[in-house]
Amino acid sequence: MKQAVIRALGGALLMSAALAASAATPEATAAYSQARDAATSAYKAARARCDAISGNPKEVCVEEAKLARVRGVEEAAAIYKGTLKAYTQSRLEIAGATYDLDRVKCKALTGNDKDVCIQQAKATLIAAQADARADKKAIEARTDARADKRTAEYKVAREKCDAFAGAAKDSCVSAAKSQYGK
Repeated sequence: MKQAVIRALGGALLMSAALAASAATPEATAAYSQARDAATSAYKAARARCDAISGNPKEVCVEEAKLARVRGVEEAAAIYKGTLKAYTQSRLEIAGATYDLDRVKCKALTGNDKDVCIQQAKATLIAAQADARADKKAIEARTDARADKRTAEYKVAREKCDAFAGAAKDSCVSAAKSQYGK
């Protein structure tokens, strides 16, 4: 539960950073490439450390390295693209990698404990996917509502301008258009 809250807060921080970033700038492209390269080199180093281990702990080590790489690459891609779709896709990919790690951890168990572990991993995956999609829908709904409110406020301002005539009316309409972005 605590991890879910931390992930949600991290996701909100990532989303705000993604919306603030502009993918068209050379700095953003360089930052994206640097983050992607850093994630790849960290993966290679972690993967090399895993070679000293054998059995299920090695598999867990490899999946943890993969998860770290996926998280780094996907978060960088979401910030670089700066879109809600990219942010949601990033969260879905990270959830999938987390699921893969959880499944490998379950391999070490036997019997009912293994079955429960696998079901818990699936439940966590489904919850993360549902949260990502729900957050996307909520953000889209807020954006649409904001646009609708702005349009309604613009119509009110235009209607108020009907009380004037000539240049005063033109000035009023122009001010309303600039204020409401129309």
